[in-house]
Amino acid sequence: MDIKGKIIQKLDLQSGTSKAGNAWKKQEYVLETLDSYPRKVKFDFFGDRADQYPLEVGDVITLSYDIESREFNGRWYTDIRGFKAMKEDPNMAAAVPPMPSQAPAPVEGGVPAPPPEQPPFDQGGVGDDLPF
Repeated sequence: MDIKGKIIQKLDLQSGTSKAGNAWKKQEYVLETLDSYPRKVKFDFFGDRADQYPLEVGDVITLSYDIESREFNGRWYTDIRGFKAMKEDPNMAAAVPPMPSQAPAPVEGGVPAPPPEQPPFDQGGVGDDLPF
């Protein structure tokens, strides 16, 4: 799965040694989507990917990720594990397409075009099967 957004926070690097004696590290980030209703998503890069994809606050990226869940002591935990990050042009974060209602009206000869005509409102005539 992919998601596009801007890095708004870089958390501390975590590292340690597993019970099997293997070293591990994990770098976590918080991404904010560029939608009209932005969402915040915490994700991480685990192992070698933590070094492979160094990201900084302000980077606009497309993140490829997997979702993993695991059970521990009767509770379930879900991780968003990134496996690839492609940096985008930082100016793209500000370039949110306008909503259709905000689009400027076309101009003909310096005069704005009139709004499109709407069909007349029918207030319940013959053949209306609605109860109100």
